[in-house]
Amino acid sequence: MSPKTNYQTADEYIGTFPSAVQEGLQQIRKAIREAEPDAQEVISYQIPAFDYHGKLIYYSAYTKHFSLSFPPPFTVFEAFREQLSPYEMSKSAIQLPMDKPLPLTLIAEMVKFRAKENKEKPPKKKK
Repeated sequence: MSPKTNYQTADEYIGTFPSAVQEGLQQIRKAIREAEPDAQEVISYQIPAFDYHGKLIYYSAYTKHFSLSFPPPFTVFEAFREQLSPYEMSKSAIQLPMDKPLPLTLIAEMVKFRAKENKEKPPKKKK
C-alpha cells in the first residue's frame, strides 16, 4: 500500500492497489451500491465506507484478503453466522481471501440487512 494516508475519495484509495486487487474492491463497491443505491460513499478511518442513516459498511484491502467491517450493533454477524462460517472473522470484520471468489450476493444481503436496521433505529437524541 502506498504511504499516502489522506484519502479524499474511494477511487483514490482503490487506485493505490495492483489491478487485480482494484478489481475486487470495485466488485465489493458495486455490490454495496446495488444493494443500497441511496447510500453515500465516504472515506472514514482512511478507508472507503458507505453511510445510510448512519455508517453502513466499511471495505478495504490487505495483503491476502479484503475486509468488510460493520459498526455496532453487530447483529449482522449473528444474522449471517452460517453463511459467514467459512471466513475469518473478528467482532466487527470479515476477511475475504483474495484467492477465492468474492461472495457478492452475501455482501449485498448483509448490506440490505444493515440498511434496514439503520433506517429503523430511532434517531439519536440531541444533547
